[in-house]
Amino acid sequence: MSVASQHPNITLMTYSEIETISGYVGNFRVKIRQKAKFVNHNLCTGCGVCWEKCPNMVPNEYDLGLSARKTIYIRFPQAVPNKPVIDRERCRWFNMDGKCGVCQEVCPADAIDHTQEDQVLEEEFGAIVVATGFDLYGGENAYSEYGLGKYADVISGMQFERLSNAAGPTGGKIIRPSDGKEPRDVVFIKCVGSRDEAKGKSYCSRVCCMYTAKHAHQVLDKIEGSRAYVFYMDIRTAGKAYEEFYRRSVEEGAIYIRGRVSKVFPVFPGKDKLIVRGEDTLLGKQVEVLADLVVLATAMIPSEDSDVVASHIGVSTNKDGFFEEAHPKLRPVETHSPGIYLAGTCQGPRDIPDTVSQASAAAVKVCGLFSADERELDPIKSTVNEAICSGCGICIAVCPYKAIEHKTITEKIHGQMVQRQIAAVTEAICQGCGNCSVACRSGAINLKGFTNEQMIAVVEAACQ
Repeated sequence: MSVASQHPNITLMTYSEIETISGYVGNFRVKIRQKAKFVNHNLCTGCGVCWEKCPNMVPNEYDLGLSARKTIYIRFPQAVPNKPVIDRERCRWFNMDGKCGVCQEVCPADAIDHTQEDQVLEEEFGAIVVATGFDLYGGENAYSEYGLGKYADVISGMQFERLSNAAGPTGGKIIRPSDGKEPRDVVFIKCVGSRDEAKGKSYCSRVCCMYTAKHAHQVLDKIEGSRAYVFYMDIRTAGKAYEEFYRRSVEEGAIYIRGRVSKVFPVFPGKDKLIVRGEDTLLGKQVEVLADLVVLATAMIPSEDSDVVASHIGVSTNKDGFFEEAHPKLRPVETHSPGIYLAGTCQGPRDIPDTVSQASAAAVKVCGLFSADERELDPIKSTVNEAICSGCGICIAVCPYKAIEHKTITEKIHGQMVQRQIAAVTEAICQGCGNCSVACRSGAINLKGFTNEQMIAVVEAACQ
């Protein structure tokens, strides 16, 4: 990230969100809201005095609630730029009518500015790469039988990742959130929300098998005398050296149990042990495991508001909400909207090597687009008969690519010049799907080469 921030041709617009996208390939117009940081980054040196002195502590989203942060903060240690912002919703200055202001008093650079406001910028771009990432499935109400959110020592795989990370809230030490002690028996439950059409998602999240094997290895490596149990449906290790890594975790002592878990519950109130009740389908019997810590490998789902982004750019999504590519094999990083490309988990669950490969492919596609002086267009495009178009706008509503808009024309009617609105098609965007021609009540819009008269003539010629 720091290398990207220093590149002369890259502009990082942090703490910003896209409001609208219009235009087409080569001429995208994007409205961007740059949120108020309440810190002047031109003056701030990132010294850290402000967040050291801030008296207000709130849960840290980056550590998934396992630690606390100040209301003036840097999201994570490697953030670029490495300068803080103020959490307006939780800051005492805004919630107590200016009765705090400690950060402003101690700032040696006089960089705190509580009067900042959001800025709305409009920029033009030639191409767009969508990389909206993913979220984790569920919450306290999903798979309540596992006790996520109910029992402190039932956590998600991402929370375990933060615990085992050297830059995490515990400095890499694996502990039980309830009492801070090292767990001896750790149970991992895979496919929580994945491959479950009844309660979760029908697809495989792909990364769970490998990161669970990694987590089991970390438990056995970091905690002396520990045991790691993994409940699984199937082991999927489709990647270079993945099978070898999985075998390594088994050889180190990880106990893999093929079967689903039915329930997680405490031994009895007041005790710090959990009972994980499930089945072993290989032995054909029910099993129970006493656990100090339970880790759920939850499914990957589209990121929040990705459907809003899809509607902005005119890209379709599948039944699970992931962005759809133009062709899964021949055009895996392109969309049906020219100039818009996909990278990473916005398209579906994938691991880091696959994400990097796809991002590289998307970048090459953009370079190829910009290298040409002219673009070749498919000849099958919609066209409007202006003489009979009523300007009702139905075609605009049904166009999935936002290729149609209203146009005002002036014409002479009964000796007077009048203005009226009609539909106009931007051929650079139109993909010739035919939705508009089917919806048009007046028959004013047709596909070139596929008008009603031409199709009837083809049928008549075939029947002769």
